[in-house]
Amino acid sequence: MKKIILLFMCSALLFAVFACRKQQDQNTKITIAVIPKGTTHEFWKSVHAGAVKASQELGVEIIWKGPLKEDDREAQISIMEDFINRGVKGIVLAPLDDIAMRTPVANANRAGIPVVIFDSDLKSDDYVSFVATDNYLGGKMAARRMVELLQGKGKVIMLRCLEGSASTSKREQGFLDEIAAAHGIQIVSSNQYGGATIETAYRASENLLSPYKIASGALGIDGIFCPNESTTFGMLRALQDGGFAGHVRFIGFDSSTKLVEALENGQLDALILQSPFNMGYVGVKSIVAHINGKQVEKKIDTGVTLVTKDNMNEPEIRELLQPDLARWLQ
Repeated sequence: MKKIILLFMCSALLFAVFACRKQQDQNTKITIAVIPKGTTHEFWKSVHAGAVKASQELGVEIIWKGPLKEDDREAQISIMEDFINRGVKGIVLAPLDDIAMRTPVANANRAGIPVVIFDSDLKSDDYVSFVATDNYLGGKMAARRMVELLQGKGKVIMLRCLEGSASTSKREQGFLDEIAAAHGIQIVSSNQYGGATIETAYRASENLLSPYKIASGALGIDGIFCPNESTTFGMLRALQDGGFAGHVRFIGFDSSTKLVEALENGQLDALILQSPFNMGYVGVKSIVAHINGKQVEKKIDTGVTLVTKDNMNEPEIRELLQPDLARWLQ
């Protein structure tokens, strides 16, 4: 009889332990690492806000961590390795180099940690989904607008962003390919890089503009294209400091408070806008869906929009230009 009672008590104890562990597992949130290319530009803050919104809706935890500058490959690799060692459930990554980040992504997969790629492509298929803008189309849209503004003739320069950045490289190529079809427009410079920060882009812009200054004090070019936020703002500052802002057709990519002001006052003719908030939101949604055994599309297009002074106050456009980040980033 005592043995029966003892066995009953042991069984009850084991049941209680298993029940407690099950309850703890249910109460433990899935942890997702979100790794941007950088953390200083407004673009990445908007991505962060979208990721936070998705995490709150899904009841998961996100850890946001990225390099300070968008050319620090070693820092991004180190961050990936750290999250792999910590055993996060999934990673949402914007690779700042389409080749250098292949090995860290492969290592994550070997560790059983799925990866969603966003913003910029990877020269690998070792990921769950690619969530991004159609960057090539964005470049073509910028070129079409430039052709319209210049009425099919003139000299144009392009300041590139970073070597190895797949997203901006595709924008640059889309712009060049579309401009090539307008036989009256000549690309007089397309091989200079602005670098990872506004300051490097500003210095590169000054150097790029210098040979085109003519005796009258004007510029001997008709149009400028820049493929991301930092190059656009760096070029804007160089044009403002030289007294050229508003006197040359200028199209940029992405948005910030200063760029919106420049669009309003005619110093920028157009901005090609992505939806970084949606990238962060869809990226987190996609990785959690995969972890939960749901089917996820291999490629998800988050859209691209041409914004001008004429349409910038439309509600949908205004939300892209100035998203309510404070609501999510407290």
